[in-house]
Amino acid sequence: MLREIDFSQAEVIVELGPGNGAITKYIIEQLSPIARLICFEINNNFYSQLKEQKHPQLIVLNISAGKIADELKKLNIKKVDYIISSLPLTILPKEVSEEILLKAFEVLEDNGSFIQYQYSLSYFKKVKKVFRESISVEFEPLNIPPAFIYRCKKVQ
Repeated sequence: MLREIDFSQAEVIVELGPGNGAITKYIIEQLSPIARLICFEINNNFYSQLKEQKHPQLIVLNISAGKIADELKKLNIKKVDYIISSLPLTILPKEVSEEILLKAFEVLEDNGSFIQYQYSLSYFKKVKKVFRESISVEFEPLNIPPAFIYRCKKVQ
């Protein structure tokens, strides 16, 4: 899922819905010394687990991913290099998932990447509406359960 991230160049990475931090731990291990990782997690149990990691480059917010632009502004972050999302977009209310996609697109640097995994292709058309032609889909059979990885670039 993270193989196309250039950790040596990334300054800001955002993770949406990190859950218990399985991917978060890997990202932290790869961060360059100047990079920051900002995680948005609304589940209080997962949020508490993530806060226990106490890494100086990690910022964990107990706030909806739909508030990404407002929260990054508070942190004085103007643009994001990569967004990794594990959010279950297909089961979120339509307005919420659309807001998350639009705000994610807004905060990405030009040529920044949005990486989303899903267990079906049912959300592909909605992601494509935002990222247009700059989207590819891969199937990862080794994930349990197997998943689709949407790789999207912000192209203006």
